[in-house]
Amino acid sequence: MSALLDHASIAVPDLGAAAPFWDAVMGALGVACVWRAPAGIGYGEGNGPANDAHCLLAPRKRPGPVGGRWHSAFRAADRAAVRAFHAAGLAAEGCDGPPGLRPAHQPACSEAFLLDSAGSRVEAVRTRPESA
Repeated sequence: MSALLDHASIAVPDLGAAAPFWDAVMGALGVACVWRAPAGIGYGEGNGPANDAHCLLAPRKRPGPVGGRWHSAFRAADRAAVRAFHAAGLAAEGCDGPPGLRPAHQPACSEAFLLDSAGSRVEAVRTRPESA
């Protein structure tokens, strides 16, 4: 198996309110928006028969209350990308703590956390030293 996660859908009550946040944080990590429809947005790259090493993230409109918060962590290429993710999320009305090193998690770990408009917690993480 080349990748564990094929795709993930995120339930949001208001896709129009969620879109600027997700566009900003995915763009800061260099993840492209690959489709946009009235019921959802796709970021990343979908899998196909010839290549199954990709992952697609799709915020999708779900009417009514969205149950439970979730947490997802996205790999960042370097610490600058962690900081860019956090800055882009704040500019798009996300909120949470500042980016920084978290050696209690892993020796070279750099993380940033944000809450999206639906209250889900998202993270950008770099676990390797900058030289790796």
